[in-house]
Amino acid sequence: MNTDRNNKDLVDINDVRVDPTLPKEERITEYIRQIKDPYRFKCGKFVVSVSFSDNGLTLEDCIAGIIL
Repeated sequence: MNTDRNNKDLVDINDVRVDPTLPKEERITEYIRQIKDPYRFKCGKFVVSVSFSDNGLTLEDCIAGIIL
């Protein structure tokens, strides 16, 4: 798999625009339509890959572990 080529096809989240006056369901639908893959996208020059673990830690637990 050519990662550089695949990365060029990713949508930059900075380019996504959703009308905040739309109902919640429509905002979600519009975001997904624009971002195409909510688990893998760009943020500027960075590629963001979202995944979940089975260890039970929450985002708050992870952040607390970093700053405490």
